[in-house]
Amino acid sequence: MSRIHDALIKAEQERAPALDAETPNPPRQPEAPEFPVVEEPGREEAAPTTALFQTLHGTRPLAGDGLLAECPGTVWRPDPRALLFAQAGARPLGAEEFRTLRTRLTQMREKLPLQAILVTSALPGEGKTFVSANLAQAFAQQSGRRVLLLDGDLRLPRQHALLGTAQTPGLADFLRAEAEPHEIVQRNSSENLFFIPAGRPPSDPIELLGNGRLKGLLHRLAPLFDWIVLDSPPCVPLSDASLLADYCDGVLMVVRAGKTPFDVAQKGSRELRERHLLGVVLNQVSPQTAYSAYYYFNTDQNPEEGRKKG
Repeated sequence: MSRIHDALIKAEQERAPALDAETPNPPRQPEAPEFPVVEEPGREEAAPTTALFQTLHGTRPLAGDGLLAECPGTVWRPDPRALLFAQAGARPLGAEEFRTLRTRLTQMREKLPLQAILVTSALPGEGKTFVSANLAQAFAQQSGRRVLLLDGDLRLPRQHALLGTAQTPGLADFLRAEAEPHEIVQRNSSENLFFIPAGRPPSDPIELLGNGRLKGLLHRLAPLFDWIVLDSPPCVPLSDASLLADYCDGVLMVVRAGKTPFDVAQKGSRELRERHLLGVVLNQVSPQTAYSAYYYFNTDQNPEEGRKKG
């Protein structure tokens, strides 16, 4: 009996190597890492919701993006007569209206994608540059917000004069492939506000704006900023604003009270309605006739001289 048992054991041992050769090895399970994986510090996600979360929680360091880290830091000398937030700690009359406008735009963003806003007017001289500059600064007043102000008026740029900084290099230089993105973005060390000036005026602004480079630039910059405010030429006499509006999420049209003809303002609003017209900012409303629900922004007066809500 023991001989039979020993023979069976020996036969089983001889069969084992053959079975191992025929049966493939089972896949090896990956070993769990000894330490948890940690994301690279300062890395930014492209998804807007993640970027907004990081912004709200103060986790978007400037050094996290190479482009913004390389852009030149400049000293701005803003015009206090035109920029309501130029002096830190000051409470100029009129600033509250821009904060209210900021709040309404933020509320609109809860219902529709809204990041890049174009500010234009029907005719020249209605205050679009004033409104776009102060709206951008109002956004930048919020802690943790990163805002880009872009002067898209390549024909008659004025944003650099309001901010007290250089006009070049700027957008036109980039569109001509004469400057890199980090060379045209200016950074003010005291605020979360960044600025792209218009650059050297071109002879063919509409061709430059439509060559595709601006669209690519905005696509690259969008994940880096919470708001992008574009100043543009007037929309009725020129086609620049309509072209720029195609690159933005919404449009604000500035109308000057007592100056803009009704039919011209109506024509401008009709043209922009198909390009996500968000609303109209009524500029230079007389304090005696303004209702409490309206805004007026008097660009001719000194900010310290009785600019108030009617």
